[in-house]
Amino acid sequence: MNLRSVAVLGGGPGGLYVARLLKLSRPGCSVTVYEQSPPGQTFGFGVGLATRTQRNLDAADPASFAEIVDNAWSHDMAMAVGEQKVTLPVGNLIAIGRSTLLDILRRHAEAAGVRIRSGARVSAGDLDADLVIAADGVNSATRSATFGPEVSTHRGLYLWAGTDFALPSAVFRPVTTEFGTFVAHAYPYRADRSTFLVETDEDTWRRAGFDVSTEQTPPDVSDEHSLSYLAKAFHDELQGHPLIGNRTRWLRFRTVTCARWHHGNVVLLGDAVHTAHYSIGSGTKLAMEDGIALVRALDEAADLPAALQRFEEERRPAVEHLQATAHRSMRWWESFPGRLDLPVEQLLIAYMTRAGKVTLDRFGALAPDVVRTGLAQYAGCDPVDVPDSDRAAWVLSRGVGAGSASAPAASVHPLPVDGVDAWGPAAETLLTRARTTSGPVVLVADDDREAMLTLFDVGERVRRETASVVVARVNRRWSEFAAAALVSGRVDRVDLID
Repeated sequence: MNLRSVAVLGGGPGGLYVARLLKLSRPGCSVTVYEQSPPGQTFGFGVGLATRTQRNLDAADPASFAEIVDNAWSHDMAMAVGEQKVTLPVGNLIAIGRSTLLDILRRHAEAAGVRIRSGARVSAGDLDADLVIAADGVNSATRSATFGPEVSTHRGLYLWAGTDFALPSAVFRPVTTEFGTFVAHAYPYRADRSTFLVETDEDTWRRAGFDVSTEQTPPDVSDEHSLSYLAKAFHDELQGHPLIGNRTRWLRFRTVTCARWHHGNVVLLGDAVHTAHYSIGSGTKLAMEDGIALVRALDEAADLPAALQRFEEERRPAVEHLQATAHRSMRWWESFPGRLDLPVEQLLIAYMTRAGKVTLDRFGALAPDVVRTGLAQYAGCDPVDVPDSDRAAWVLSRGVGAGSASAPAASVHPLPVDGVDAWGPAAETLLTRARTTSGPVVLVADDDREAMLTLFDVGERVRRETASVVVARVNRRWSEFAAAALVSGRVDRVDLID
């Protein structure tokens, strides 16, 4: 397919990266990036890149990826609750400053022959190009009704900040104050900088007076009242360092979906077309991987309409799966303070298995001591009695596990959770029914992956909010999920059926 000209709206990582890949693929094509902000002006702190994203970037463009790695900061991961802190020696996590990443991608784009026009607002209708790629972010001006957008704003609040030293590792740290619980997601990205994101629930936010400080903070400055308070609340983790703002204010996460990703010669990319909660992966990662998929589709299709259709058909399932996983993860973090009764090792198991992507054995291969201790805490046994393999079978063989141990539940009328959002109105109805149920509450669901994960999420809510004994009745093929749910405190017992 012959493309004479391509215009990219948005000079963020996704826009710059797709522009370079296009120019490398089509040296004779004119590729121009339009960025409304002046050169060097950026917002944000560090950008994390997980192992799979690193592999994808390396395969797509080894030169830019090598420079990204050279300027990135590797780190482990830890979770801390009170005086307890457990570090996971991950070793393959890296983070890089957003401004550094943009500098690298801008230089590589220009080296490939991409032209960059900064400091002026341009719309898709202003451009005469064969293809317009709108990588203009979550507030996209291109994402009109034509694309069938839906934007859901969630109740939880978060605040992006930074600090002026490198944390020893990435860390998840809850702090309970006189107003409620705040949770930090923090990680280092260079020798003198770390990202420090803090989230909380709306009631805590209001009790702390942050609704007032948010309203009184102009959009071009930071909420210094919140930053000062949180620096004191997280004093130990920050080692006395301040929190640094960059137009920092409390926000509510918005999930963006679109019925159509392209229209005519315009295609949306990155946050302009989809978002996924920060707890599961960055928008930067998604946008750059979108760019890889788009260029591949342009290379393989016979014409532009076919290429854009192929891009959407091939990329959408992966994005929608990630969005579903991210939604589940977001809800887990929003309800995180309710789990602080768990020992930190069990809490880490709950965290790692929250979205159904990691099994006990897979996590055990990464952090055997953490998993051994967590399983021993669950089972009330000595850690030496915990096996190094087939951990799910071991958990399910315990007295509170599956099979004949939970046979009395067979006579109880089960509550179906099919099609229920674990945190939506239908779940509230289930909770009401559970409160009036004598004996154990037995939950059943459709026999598929997402339904099973939802069943365990509902089970945790019922278990914690009604003090009921919760039994999950599931097909034996979901044994791995069931074992993780037991250890994580999502259910009390499991009925395995064939």
